[in-house]
Amino acid sequence: MQMRSPWPTGCWPVPNKRVLRWLALPWVLGMAAGLAWAQAGIFAGADLALGRQLMDQHRCEACHARHVGGDGTDVYNPAGRLKTAGLLRGMVEACNTQLNLGLFPEEVTAVAAVLNRDHYRFK
Repeated sequence: MQMRSPWPTGCWPVPNKRVLRWLALPWVLGMAAGLAWAQAGIFAGADLALGRQLMDQHRCEACHARHVGGDGTDVYNPAGRLKTAGLLRGMVEACNTQLNLGLFPEEVTAVAAVLNRDHYRFK
């Protein structure tokens, strides 16, 4: 009696675990190296004066004060949510997207660099 394949016709068979490990290894190593490089220099060369100007122009502190109360600086202490420079930049990008500010990537980085300098101090 011939065994039927457990996969529907046209599906690729799943490779065994050993093959998967070898296929995943270069990807994992590449991602780890890329993440380490990106974290180390994410704010290198950022225009801090532009970042401060954009924060003033878009009234970031006023918006944060409306949402969290007080002077708005409590938004910069989100109970351990931001643990890396990349996550900080991602939060600035989220504000940019949600509020449709139209900031370019280098402008988002500049704003995040100002926040990092003034509040977070990620390396």
